[in-house]
Amino acid sequence: MSHVVSVSLSGRHTFSKQTVARITLLTGLGVEGDAHCGALVKHRYHVRKDPTRPNLCQVHLLHAELFQELASKGIDIAAGDMGENITTTGLDLLSLPTGALLKIGVSAVVEVTGLRNPCVQINDLRPGLMQAVIEHNPGSKPRMKAGIMGIVISGGVVQPGDIIQVELPPQPWRPMVCV
Repeated sequence: MSHVVSVSLSGRHTFSKQTVARITLLTGLGVEGDAHCGALVKHRYHVRKDPTRPNLCQVHLLHAELFQELASKGIDIAAGDMGENITTTGLDLLSLPTGALLKIGVSAVVEVTGLRNPCVQINDLRPGLMQAVIEHNPGSKPRMKAGIMGIVISGGVVQPGDIIQVELPPQPWRPMVCV
C-alpha cells in the first residue's frame, strides 16, 4: 500500500527542507509556510523568466525507493535532502501520467503536473547526484528521477503514515514532462 514516509518544508529558498511532523496543503497554493507556496511561480529561475506564470510546482513529491538506489551508488540521501515536501513509498511516482490525482490522508488532493527538473545545484548537496538522478538510455530521452511536481486541488493536513490513493485521468494519458 502506498503511503507517506516523511513530510518537509522550508520557509526560505534552501535546497533541502526540514522534516516536520505534518504539513498543511492549501488549495491552489501549496504547502503552508514553504517558500514555494503561492498561485504564481516561486522557483527563482522561473520567476526571472516570467513571474506571472502559474505555479505548477506547489508540491514536490519524491519516492523513498530512490534513496536505496542512490545508496547503492555511494550517495547518502535522506528525506527532505532533495527539497521534497512529501516522501512516499510503494508508489511508482515516475510512471504516473500528467493529471493523475493523489488523494493523501483524509482530505488532501494533489494533481500531478510533471517531473522535477533537477538543476546543477543538486551537485552541491552531493557530488555526482545530478548524474545519478538522470537515467540515460540509448535511443531515448533522459529519464528524470528527482521526483514529481503537483498542484493542490484540495487542502488538508499530510503526515507520515497517511495512505496515498491514485485516481488516473481519462485516457489517452499524457506522459509527464519537466515543469
